[in-house]
Amino acid sequence: QVQLVESGGGLVQPGGSLRLSCAASGFTLDYYAIGWFRQAPGKEREGVSCISSSSSTYYLDSVKGRFTISRDNAKNTVYLQMNSLMPEDTAVYYCAAGPPGKTRYSDYELLTGPCRSYEYNYWGQGTQVTVSS
Repeated sequence: QVQLVESGGGLVQPGGSLRLSCAASGFTLDYYAIGWFRQAPGKEREGVSCISSSSSTYYLDSVKGRFTISRDNAKNTVYLQMNSLMPEDTAVYYCAAGPPGKTRYSDYELLTGPCRSYEYNYWGQGTQVTVSS
């Protein structure tokens, strides 16, 4: 069965850190672009960060410099390290496996944002991240 299992969400104070994990089973992540998305109540889902199979990365402007996406192919796992968390980061976070065979992001894709949810095939169950004092 193709499955993505997320972990690492929880409650954290502003300025704190969390690391989200996304472990894949039934397929190998290294052939896919992987994205992290989030959705807050009353807001549309947005792409937070994504990474290609060759480890090219993209970050939403609001998280740039605070979040880091990485992959460990040996563990078939993708991570999202989140530092300097703010209340605005509160949302349900989802990982997803995207376009197979995507190795790099073009300059145009990087300018427009390559983390497009409709291009992603497999989704995790979501994990709640709450930033509150």
